[in-house]
Amino acid sequence: MIWKVLKKVPAGLMIIPMFMGIIIHSFFPDILEIGSFTTAVFSAEGAITIMGVQLLCLGSQLQMKELGLVARRSAALLVSKFLLGFLSILLIGRLVGNEGIFGVSLLALVCAITNINGSIYLSLAAAYGDEADAAVVGPLSLTNGPFLTLIVLGVSGSASFSAISLIATVIPLLMGILVGNISKTIREFLKPGIQLLLPFIGFTLGAGIDLKNAASAGIEGILLSVIVLGIGGAFTVLCDKLIAGRPGYAGLAACATGANAIGVPAAIALVDPAWKPYAETAATQIAAVVVISAVVVPILTGIYANKRKVGGH
Repeated sequence: MIWKVLKKVPAGLMIIPMFMGIIIHSFFPDILEIGSFTTAVFSAEGAITIMGVQLLCLGSQLQMKELGLVARRSAALLVSKFLLGFLSILLIGRLVGNEGIFGVSLLALVCAITNINGSIYLSLAAAYGDEADAAVVGPLSLTNGPFLTLIVLGVSGSASFSAISLIATVIPLLMGILVGNISKTIREFLKPGIQLLLPFIGFTLGAGIDLKNAASAGIEGILLSVIVLGIGGAFTVLCDKLIAGRPGYAGLAACATGANAIGVPAAIALVDPAWKPYAETAATQIAAVVVISAVVVPILTGIYANKRKVGGH
């Protein structure tokens, strides 16, 4: 019964535990601070550790041989995500600063727009694309954590962090890539960890969000969804057509924001404390984008692909 509910709700494996964490932290915060394993696993302090383990599991699924096979197609999507984040900083960050526009902080926008929901992309690529489209999900794992967002913020000069801080952030991913390419057995062993850790990440992230501070995020979350799906979607489809020479449905399928993006603001704030005041609200707004895009993107991609009469397997 519980499992069916988790699967029915878009990104339910992460969203529902996250809201449980939010409720407990907002009304009974002392429960999670009793110490020992309880605090280590269920409080906000555990989020970074669990995310690091998941990043290693994600990296283990990225095969080096896939990079050559799907380089052009993955480049189209990765470049589009990088440019979207970079242009957001140039157009919004330089004009109005980190506070962003209409209550949507620059941190929330960049984190949401540079992330891809790999699960949704893979299912849509399998339905409407070919094997190469599906294989792109490997390189796209680079968007599933703070790595691409940190690169965008660093290149644009909007974040101040040392090379060591960046290296420390990506070491779990690189370790995963290394062991995953060395041993197929290890790769298969680590694969379930990606989904297994989602509820724990969701709960610990929720344990760092107070409802009093997040109460005003509703409308802003919807606005952020419109920006990510409208402007971001159109740009990604355009890049998919121009760079990859594809019909564009893969670009649209890549517009859903992954649940891992909810944890990226906290990771960014850990590397550069200047972003810490925006991290909590950004996480709440991104959570709204995760749910909305998980519902809307499959519908839009299906309509788009069917109009162009493309089909997969």
